[in-house]
Amino acid sequence: MAPAGDRASFLAAVAAGADAVYLGLKHFSARMQAKNFGLGELAVLVDYAHERGVRVYVAMNVLLKPDDARAAGSLMERLARMVKPDALIVQDLGLIQLARQAGFKGEIHISTLANATHQAALQVAKDLGATRVVLPRELDLDEIKLMAEACPEGLELELFVHGALCHCVSGRCWWSSFFGGKSGLRGRCVQPCRRLYRQGGAKGKPERLFSCQDLSLDVVTKPLLSVPQVSSWKIEGRKKGPHYVYYIVSAYRMLRDHPNDAQARKSAYSLIEQALGRPGTHGRFLPQRPFPPVKPSEETASGLLMGQVKKESGGKSYIQTRMDLLPGDLLRLGCEDDAWHQTIPLRRRVPKGGRLDIPRHPSGHLSPAKAPVFLIDRREPELMRILADMEKELASRPVPPEKEASTFTPRSFAPPTRHLRLDMGVYRALPKVAAKGRAGDVGVWLERSALLDVPRPVSSRIWWWLPPVIWPGEEERYRNLLAEARDRGAKMFVLGAPWQIGLFPSREGLHLIGGPFCNLASADTAAQYAELGMEAAFVSPELSGAELLSLPRNSPIPLGIVVGGFWPLGITRILAEEVRLEESVLSPRGEIAWVRKFGPNHWIFPGWELDLSGHRRELEQAGYGLFATMREYWPKFLDQNNTRTSVFNWDQGLL
Repeated sequence: MAPAGDRASFLAAVAAGADAVYLGLKHFSARMQAKNFGLGELAVLVDYAHERGVRVYVAMNVLLKPDDARAAGSLMERLARMVKPDALIVQDLGLIQLARQAGFKGEIHISTLANATHQAALQVAKDLGATRVVLPRELDLDEIKLMAEACPEGLELELFVHGALCHCVSGRCWWSSFFGGKSGLRGRCVQPCRRLYRQGGAKGKPERLFSCQDLSLDVVTKPLLSVPQVSSWKIEGRKKGPHYVYYIVSAYRMLRDHPNDAQARKSAYSLIEQALGRPGTHGRFLPQRPFPPVKPSEETASGLLMGQVKKESGGKSYIQTRMDLLPGDLLRLGCEDDAWHQTIPLRRRVPKGGRLDIPRHPSGHLSPAKAPVFLIDRREPELMRILADMEKELASRPVPPEKEASTFTPRSFAPPTRHLRLDMGVYRALPKVAAKGRAGDVGVWLERSALLDVPRPVSSRIWWWLPPVIWPGEEERYRNLLAEARDRGAKMFVLGAPWQIGLFPSREGLHLIGGPFCNLASADTAAQYAELGMEAAFVSPELSGAELLSLPRNSPIPLGIVVGGFWPLGITRILAEEVRLEESVLSPRGEIAWVRKFGPNHWIFPGWELDLSGHRRELEQAGYGLFATMREYWPKFLDQNNTRTSVFNWDQGLL
C-alpha cells in the first residue's frame, strides 16, 4: 500500500505495482502539508487505477471539530458520487456515521491515529462497521500476533513497514498543538520532536533527543507472511516524491514475492538505501532484538549525503558531489534548525566529483565550512519517461467539474435528559483527605497499588481512570484489574480511549465516561460514544475557546473538560537512553519540558500547568457539568511558585 501526496507519486505507485494507494484531499487530511488532490483530478486517477487492479483509499483521518460536520459530510457525499474510492481511512469515530449518512458505500478503515492499541478494540471496530484497523507502529512481532489472534472474522489488519516514525504514540501527541495551535490530529504538525533540545539547563549539549529514524522493516518482514490477518503492508510518505514511492514500493514487492531469495533481498535493500529517506531502524519490531529509533548524537534528516561545503578565499561556497546529479534533483543544505538551511533545485547535470556552487541564503546567512548537503529528491530520466507515458494515457480523459451541488444536511441531536455534575481532581494515588470522604469528587488512575490503597467502602465513590494507551500484552492485566475493582465495589470508570468500552463485557450497574484522551471534539463523535454505551464524555482541551463553548449545546450526552493541572505534550513508548527522567529539557526557544514514566509509557510534560479556571463560568454557562484537574506531583526541579500557566488554544485557535 503506497502513499501519494501528489499526482506524480500516485502514478509512480501504480507504475511500481502497488496493490493500493492511499491519499488525502485538500481538506480533512492528516497530511495537510502534502499537495493532496481535488475531486475532479482524483476521479480520473481512481478510474485509471481501477482499470489496472489498484485500489484507492482516501484518508479523512483528522479530528472532527464542532463546525466540521456539514463540510465533511458534503465532501464525502461528493467523493462517494464522483470518485468512488474503495475505502475511507478515519481517525475520528464521528466520521463513520457521517460517511454512511453521506452515501459512502465503500470500506471504513480505522487510522493508526485512532489509537486502537489492544485486542478488545478490534471487535469494537468491527461492530462500528470497520473492515480494517491500522495497527500502531510501536508494536513488536509478538504483539502483532496477539492482535491477529484476537482479530474477528471479517476484519483485516494493516501494518506500517516503512517510513517516518513519530516519537509519540499516534493520537497521543499534542506537542505541536500546545505550542502553537497546529495540531497533529488535524494534519498540521510542525514536528517539534525533530528539533534540538538541551538537557539539564541552557549549558546542556543541543541534541535531537526526540527525533526518530525512519521505520524500515525491510528484510525482517518475512514473518508477517505467516500472519494472514495482516492483509496490508503500509508505506508512509505522503510528503515524499515519486522517486521515493517507486523505489520503496518496488523493494517491498520483492520482499513479499521472493522472501527466500537472497539476491532479491539484497536488491530490495539496495533500493531502500537509494530511496532518499532517513536512516532506517527496525524499531521495536523484533522483541528479542529491539533497535533504538532515537540516537540523539546522529543526524536524522532525510536524504543521501552528497558532500560538505567548501569555502573559497572570496567567500564562495561549493561542494564536490559524491555522485552524478540530474536536472530536477532537489538538494537540502543543513537542517531546519540552521539559519542557513535551504533547499536547492538543480537545473543542470553535475557529474560525480564535479563542482556545484551553493547559492547565498536569501536572508544573507552564510553556510559554514563542512556543512552537509543532502540529495532529498530526484527525477531519473527512466522514471520520468514512465510517468510521461502514463500522463499521455490520461490526457484524453475529461476531468469532471468539482463544484457539484451537495444536498448533505448534518444531523441534529436532542440535548441530554440527564445532567452530571462533577468537579474532580485526578490523582495517581488516593489522597488522605479523600480516604476520609472529605475531598468531593475524586478520580484515581487505575493501577493495582492504587486500588489496594483505597478502602473498600470508598472504592464505589471513586472515578477510576484507565490509561490513554493499553498495549496488547497489558490487556489481560487490565481485564483482571477491572474485575478486581468491581469486586471491591468500583462502579464508575473513565475510559482512556473509546475502544476500552470493549473491556466491559457486562456494563450493568456501571457508569462509563469517555475521558479527555479520547480526543472528542464534535457532537457527531459524542453521539457515537453514546451508542457505544458512554453516558458522558470529556472533550479534548485543545479546541479553541469559541469551539469549546459551542459544543455542549449540540451534544446528545453531558460533556466535561480538563480545566487544570499538567496536560502532557505527548505519550511515548520509546525514549532515548540519554533522556533522564524528572529533569528539565529545554526547547530551542527555552521552553521547559520533562519526562515521567508510568508503566511502559513515558509522558512528556511542559514545565507549566494548564489553567482554564478563568473561563470556568463561561464553560458552565455553555453547558459543561464535568470538570477535572490533573493532579500530577511537581518534579523537584520546577518552581511551584512559577505563575506561568497555559490556556492551550483558547485564544489562538486550532487550525
